[in-house]
Amino acid sequence: MSVAPKAALQRLLPIALEAGSVLTRHDGRQPAARRGLAARLKSARDPVTAADLESERLIATRLRAAFPGIAILAEEELRERGAGLCAIVDPLDGTVNFTMAHPFFCVSLGLYLDGVPLAAVVHAPRLGETFSAAAGCGAHLDGEPLAVSALPRLSDALLATGFAYRRNELDDDNLGHLARLLPRCRDLRRCGSAALDLAYVAAGRLDGFWEPHLNAWDVAAGALLVLEAGGRVSDMSGGNDWLAGGSIVAAGAELHAELLAQLAQPGGS
Repeated sequence: MSVAPKAALQRLLPIALEAGSVLTRHDGRQPAARRGLAARLKSARDPVTAADLESERLIATRLRAAFPGIAILAEEELRERGAGLCAIVDPLDGTVNFTMAHPFFCVSLGLYLDGVPLAAVVHAPRLGETFSAAAGCGAHLDGEPLAVSALPRLSDALLATGFAYRRNELDDDNLGHLARLLPRCRDLRRCGSAALDLAYVAAGRLDGFWEPHLNAWDVAAGALLVLEAGGRVSDMSGGNDWLAGGSIVAAGAELHAELLAQLAQPGGS
């Protein structure tokens, strides 16, 4: 199935907005435990809620209507891949935030054609913001064009990162990189949604972002936002396997090179 990037984006946008409405119907101003809402744990720290599942099912239904024959790779229940058109979906990125009534969560939709990014939407319903991009057409926040930070020096940079839920089981738990980079940058944030962290890099609200141990649905949409906003995206080795390789580094061109150089060093300050 062939579809132009702009046309694809126009079909994705209402799906993301509708899924965001699903999340806000479940969302409250108090943590889920205080509202009597249960969250099942997929692992020791990784919850899944009824909102994740309802959002994913709605997205799948709408995608199949908008793009007949599409494959869908999603976090909770769908694992369809193959050549051609594929949607890579996180129906609720930032589930821990969501369950604790933190507003930093989103719907993340990335549309790929034969493995190449075509269109992307990151919609944050509680923040009231929708980030979008179509290949070759730039990235936008609610219709306004985005551009990454042009900051060249790590010492002036506001960075973000994240940590795997199963970090206690991993040799590389990202703490060494954190210890090395925190004294060398202006400051660092850990916000709990890789998709939104990447959107914030695209918007210039963060100068750079890195994280190991990610899945395709964590980065599929946000990476295209950064690329279309003029930034650079790679895996933590400096290669191009950021979608399936499990790690990502995103920043403006000069800072990206410095960030990669620091990540290549042994941990510690």
